[in-house]
Amino acid sequence: MLVSGGFFDPENLQKELVQLEEQLQDPGVWKDHKKLNSLNKEKTAFQSKLDEFNALESKFSDIKDLIEISIELNDEEELQKQETALFMVDSEIDALETKKYFSRENDLNNAYLDIQSGSGGTEAQDWAEMLFRMYSRWAEEMNFKVKIEEYSSGDVAGIKSASIHISGTYAYGWLRTETGIHRLVRKSPFDSGNRRHTSFAAVFVSPEIEDDVEIELDMSKVRIDTYRASGAGGQHVNKTDSAVRLTHEPTGLVVQCQSQRSQHQNKDRAIKQLKSKLYELEMQKKEEEIQKIEDSKTDIGWGNQIRSYVLDQSRIKDIRTKYEETNTQAVLDGKINNFIKESLKNGY
Repeated sequence: MLVSGGFFDPENLQKELVQLEEQLQDPGVWKDHKKLNSLNKEKTAFQSKLDEFNALESKFSDIKDLIEISIELNDEEELQKQETALFMVDSEIDALETKKYFSRENDLNNAYLDIQSGSGGTEAQDWAEMLFRMYSRWAEEMNFKVKIEEYSSGDVAGIKSASIHISGTYAYGWLRTETGIHRLVRKSPFDSGNRRHTSFAAVFVSPEIEDDVEIELDMSKVRIDTYRASGAGGQHVNKTDSAVRLTHEPTGLVVQCQSQRSQHQNKDRAIKQLKSKLYELEMQKKEEEIQKIEDSKTDIGWGNQIRSYVLDQSRIKDIRTKYEETNTQAVLDGKINNFIKESLKNGY
């Protein structure tokens, strides 16, 4: 049996799921689409963690039984086979433990990964394509879905730029520390003299932002004033306090309506206007959030190198964490989780 507690706490996860289920049974939640989506997203995340734990515990139990049988039967071949399986389970446990670092806003979201080749023509464009392949392979191994959003081929080889959408639970959490400049040093296959070349490519990772905006209008926070209408509308309009002014106290937004004959009708129309203004305000916030992400792309800068890939010395080193590996081909084939884990552990 796997040791539970800390991040591996199936009992606590089960309690959280029960609480979420109870909240989802509330009819009021179903009227609030934003909250409903948030709760469902949270439920999916907790269920995913619990399913992963249960699957690992089942694998561990099966391997343990087979090892005991192999020892009894003195079956060396089967024993070696189960030792390999145990090593793979250990890697899966390590990956599950990594998720405890996914506590930032949007970590749960899908991700967009953009790659831009640096100056240097064919060399840099070939390097950008190598990174595109590396991240695509990584995503496939993580069982994430990959969709190419944009792909601009290079003049001779490689790519000038590419953008891919990576969907799956914690896709952004896994990838967010990959933003930065990636530097390649190698003996160029495009140089007849086989000389050493240095190439750069920028990687930018952003979370997929939900575009559904639901407006919650709490009328207890809306001040309602009535007054006598003026202007066109006939004698009836001027004789009663049919005009309505609504003030949304949290934002200071004010709307007023006097176009209808009755106060009730004017109030209904004013509420619609207020909801429309609040919607526009929320959309502006979303646009600002997206713009903030876009603006941060320019903050990367070509001096902000995060990783160096020196192929002729068989060395790939993360400049931030100092972590390095010598199996360069494995890394370029998508085996980058060790680099990601180190950067997450170090708070990047």
